[in-house]
Amino acid sequence: MSPEPAATNAWLAPHAELLLRCYRHWTGRDLIDRGLSPADAARALYEADFVVLSHDTATDPCFNYANLTAQRLFERSWSDFIGLPSRLSAEPLAREERARLLEQVVCQGYTDGYSGVRVSASGRRFLVRQATVWNLIDPEGLPCGQAASFAEWQWI
Repeated sequence: MSPEPAATNAWLAPHAELLLRCYRHWTGRDLIDRGLSPADAARALYEADFVVLSHDTATDPCFNYANLTAQRLFERSWSDFIGLPSRLSAEPLAREERARLLEQVVCQGYTDGYSGVRVSASGRRFLVRQATVWNLIDPEGLPCGQAASFAEWQWI
């Protein structure tokens, strides 16, 4: 799956910076090398061999970022992912558990070690392991979404 024009526009670098800054803020760790330029960091995050996703703060949050690994795993192109309600990444029976997790992250800032079942666009189920989920906050500390990253999954 190759990047679509929307995935490589000028918006990508600032959003990647938000993802990276907030990850470091909450966890004290870095997702990628800190020495990269903003454009190179955005590309490295987009092309990373681990999943990175984020959604907005709408009442029914929608995805606003999915790197290439996420697109491949969830079997969705950039244009199919962006704007999709993020609750649809989980099966209906798992959505309540997912909602509890996201509320926990709102209260704590982030969580590590999350595992849960997700579903691809074609209906294939997979188990996410050792995911980190964190809040996205603007420079004033106001909420602007949530993000998740994981490198371990297993088809079930």
